[in-house]
Amino acid sequence: MSEKSKIEGGQTRRSFVEKGAALMGMAAPVRTPLAMFGGPKTVTFPVAEQAALSRWPRYGAAEKQALHEVIDSGKFYDELPKFEKEWQTYTKSPFVKAHMNGSSAITSMYFALGLEPGSEILTPSYTFFSACLAMRFFGYVPIFVDIDPKTACFDLDDAKRKLTKRTRAVAPMHSWGLPCEMDKICGWAKEKGLIVMEDAAHAHGAEMQGRKMGTWGAMGIYSFQASKVLPSVEGGMGMYQTREYYERAAAFGHYEDPEKFPKDSPVRAYEGTGFGQKYRMHPFAAAVVRQQLRGLDERISVVNGNVRKLNDRLTGLPGLSEPRCRPDQKRVYYNASMLLLDEKKAGFTRDNLLKALRGEGVRASVWDYPEQHKLKIYSEAKWWHHPPTIPASMPGNAQVNGTHIFMPLVHGEAPELLDQWVKAFEKVWANRAQL
Repeated sequence: MSEKSKIEGGQTRRSFVEKGAALMGMAAPVRTPLAMFGGPKTVTFPVAEQAALSRWPRYGAAEKQALHEVIDSGKFYDELPKFEKEWQTYTKSPFVKAHMNGSSAITSMYFALGLEPGSEILTPSYTFFSACLAMRFFGYVPIFVDIDPKTACFDLDDAKRKLTKRTRAVAPMHSWGLPCEMDKICGWAKEKGLIVMEDAAHAHGAEMQGRKMGTWGAMGIYSFQASKVLPSVEGGMGMYQTREYYERAAAFGHYEDPEKFPKDSPVRAYEGTGFGQKYRMHPFAAAVVRQQLRGLDERISVVNGNVRKLNDRLTGLPGLSEPRCRPDQKRVYYNASMLLLDEKKAGFTRDNLLKALRGEGVRASVWDYPEQHKLKIYSEAKWWHHPPTIPASMPGNAQVNGTHIFMPLVHGEAPELLDQWVKAFEKVWANRAQL
């Protein structure tokens, strides 16, 4: 029952308690007003220090020294095979290829498929544009799949409903560093004869059942753009489970590679062409990301630890949860930590929650992930050999975009800041009748 619920004689619970306390000579309970209504701010941790703790990317002396060494050596492109070997070791992937960025890695992956024009690929609408738009260069058709509102990841049940005789592949994305349920997706794909391709652009270091994301499907990609968990400012990586896929993907955009392939390689004859593209990773990016890789797991541990210290307390508040993560999954956090609000259970709207939190000094935010199926380019047939079908609605997308809030990641020890954030949330919930 809420504080505004009637007790008797038209009294509210609050007035009843206050009158009773006065009759007994006791002080009435005092609730500190929200800062937006004149109360004191909960978060007093210095703003500059908060910004420093959440700053990303973070580069230091090692990255600067690595760049100087590359410049001084004059052997610029030696960095690329070094990084590829290190990434291969880290992920235990049979074949890898460094790319200019994540988008070029995705494009190469679609080229490697070698499917007939008109082939359909199941892909989330809740994703980056290149994951879908690169299909049009090869005549493929994106079939937009919803996301599970409890995870923000690929909704397998929706994919099953959209399977047709023209479906050839499935391309899930590990949203915000949370692994998709790849055991279920891969099992279903094998049953239906579909090729699995992973978009792991958000998921560096994430695992499921001890296996790195990007290695579950026949192919997978990573991005090393500046905002990513492993940043090199720009850069990408393709990962392939078979020699055939690797050679085709590498030949597309890497004109020097085919001459290194075995003589029986079908793409060896196209050495020197890159099939019209040049997707080579910049040596400076490779030098930077090599240094970043060395401390990746340690950084993940720090961030994950801080998220747990925060979320283990916040998710005890009515109506506040985090995306569901299975016990056999190890997630990472890309860009921010997502929380999901059930407005009915909480008793207030997300907009009012944000106003109240910001008033208390909490740097909470929202960012609606663009839904690809709503972009104009998909509805104009002139851009497509085989125009995609635009779904009428994506309820999972809408729910996640409409109910999430993001909390900044903390890349260091800051127990005082985390405690103040928790107290700010608790204060908002204690005063929710005002919202």
